[in-house]
Amino acid sequence: MTTTATDNLDILPVTVLKGVGPRMAGRLEHLGIRTVQDVLFHLPLRYQDRTRVVPMGALRPGDQAVVQGEVDLAEVRFGRRRSLLVRVSDGTGSLTLRFFHFNAAQQAGFVRGAGIRCYGEVRAGPTTAEMIHPEYRLIEAGAEVAVEEHLTPVYPATEGVHQLTLRSITEQALHYLDGAGDEAGGRLPDWLPARLVAPFRMTTLPAALRYVHRPPPQASVELLVEGRHPAQQRLAFEELLAHHLSLRRVRLRAQHTLAPVIAAGDGLVGDFVASLPFALTGAQQRVLGEIRDDLAHPHPMARLVQGDVGSGKTVVAACAALCAVQAGYQVALMAPTELLAEQHYRGFRDWLEPLGIAVAWHGGKSRGKERSSALQAIRDGVAAVAVGTHALFQEEVEFDRLGLVIIDEQHRFGVHQRLALRDKGRNGEQRPHQLVMTATPIPRTLAMTVYADLDTSVIDELPPGRLPVNTVVISQERRAEVMQRVRVACTAGQQAYWVCTLIEESEALQCQAAEKTAEFLAESLPDVRIALVHGRLKPAAKEAVMAAFKAATVDLLVATTVIEVGVDVPNATLMIIENPERLGLAQLHQLRGRVGRGRDQSNCVLLYQPPLSETARRRLAVLRDSNDGFEIARRDMELRGPGEVLGTRQTGEMKFHIADLLRDESLLAAVEQVALQLLECCPDHVSPLIRRWLGDAVQYGEV
Repeated sequence: MTTTATDNLDILPVTVLKGVGPRMAGRLEHLGIRTVQDVLFHLPLRYQDRTRVVPMGALRPGDQAVVQGEVDLAEVRFGRRRSLLVRVSDGTGSLTLRFFHFNAAQQAGFVRGAGIRCYGEVRAGPTTAEMIHPEYRLIEAGAEVAVEEHLTPVYPATEGVHQLTLRSITEQALHYLDGAGDEAGGRLPDWLPARLVAPFRMTTLPAALRYVHRPPPQASVELLVEGRHPAQQRLAFEELLAHHLSLRRVRLRAQHTLAPVIAAGDGLVGDFVASLPFALTGAQQRVLGEIRDDLAHPHPMARLVQGDVGSGKTVVAACAALCAVQAGYQVALMAPTELLAEQHYRGFRDWLEPLGIAVAWHGGKSRGKERSSALQAIRDGVAAVAVGTHALFQEEVEFDRLGLVIIDEQHRFGVHQRLALRDKGRNGEQRPHQLVMTATPIPRTLAMTVYADLDTSVIDELPPGRLPVNTVVISQERRAEVMQRVRVACTAGQQAYWVCTLIEESEALQCQAAEKTAEFLAESLPDVRIALVHGRLKPAAKEAVMAAFKAATVDLLVATTVIEVGVDVPNATLMIIENPERLGLAQLHQLRGRVGRGRDQSNCVLLYQPPLSETARRRLAVLRDSNDGFEIARRDMELRGPGEVLGTRQTGEMKFHIADLLRDESLLAAVEQVALQLLECCPDHVSPLIRRWLGDAVQYGEV
């Protein structure tokens, strides 16, 4: 197939490339590659320098290098694993190539004196440096073999699609980009008009793509690895713009979507606030005012409420729920974990049932009669408020008249899930209002990109009398002192948490560690009443433990990080966190927020495993020196990146190819500026730009 003058690379199928038949096209589709444009925007993960041959005598463990020499010997060794060892040398030193997978023909090729060139990572071996399964080619004696003319890209791959294939089709796609596909050539549309990007002095799109796919030998590998080369920054800018526009489109469409007008009076809200043992803070009242103003409009509210640990977001959410219930609508409250959702269920039940409002529970582990009766109550509208996990937006759940969706700890959910629950409440042309809460503060520049579809409110005031938590950093070597401190606190009638963390993601291993710790503490502190809670306990058992701790019939609660959010026991004044160096600052700050909820001074002990790295030392010092969630989030992003602050699920949903929210934060203001200009002057450029970077997988605007 040949291109014509009208063939744009964004519609030219990948099958025009040599070596891409129907089977390979199917495999490439797993990588999101359907067109020649998709090939160009399938960007390298990293680079290998194969532009020079390195003397073997200069190799160091960890180097990735091209070497060339002669085969000295080849032999099969039988140990725990059969392996083929090939000794090669070049006059400056020698190297062993180790193959665990090989065949007889391959083995026969390694004859003494044969010339060989190979590329791989150098490791320390028993006698010489080694390369395990290097890429290699045998060469004839005296033959001149050219080295690569540019750095070698390494692409994201999938089963059945090798790097050589990806490099080959990229090479062909670059020919099309250069207009070498035929006389007319293919054309890559640049959806950013030159006048919009001129003030930012960016390189052109074709030049940026050529550079990132085929960096010249003199290119700065360091800049490329860090993603800071101007060519990469040009592409990162366009990708951030595509994400921003996709979310902004959600907001624009919402303005043309109908929602129930909820202009409830003060009846239920007034009764509820009067029943509380405390007055709302000024910040709570301000944010509630913003929410009520949104609810009174005929378009869906989409508001993010940020508030530090203990700032009273849940009370504000309950007031918003009461506004909707009074106006005759249902409310759905979704939380990311069973434990947090259960906490919300108990809290809302205790607050709302005295006001005559039925609250239903629906989680992923709900079974039998309890499950079917909850689903029936939600379907019939008997339950005015439904609380649960992401199970709330499964197909079987039907609402009678859903008017408001509340999502807690938004960073644990992807944009898709947020919009899926909103669509649950579709009633003809109407959609429910949406309130999103997070105790993980997000810097404004990031919120503009990640939550461009939401308005933002901040509860920036803690309840009066709330004392900051004292935090100390102590080595495991002083564990006995820490246990004595727990004994003294519990003997004095106070309560404590002992949090076990493990670096492994395995929930089973975390629970096992917590069980062992609980056994050890029970033996060491026989006069302290100890209980255990972790993610694998059945809901009823978990609830019983939490109820006992809240009722002060348990002194010390040993737990995994499942207690990160939602647990409110004012009498708990001491928290021990084991191996805090394994957690992000945002998560540690959340955990610490479980204490300091009463009138007494509370303390948090970070019990680390020595030796600490310099980075870990700096991170723990941030927590020791500050109780300000926004400051901690900012430092956390500097030290660990935005994935920790936003949660892997949120950043994972966004699936960036080349952009990095933290590294490219300086681009975000320009992204917002260009987005507004593009929507105004070239609205028809928006969809193809979003499609180029997000494909069909994350069409937020289409949900």
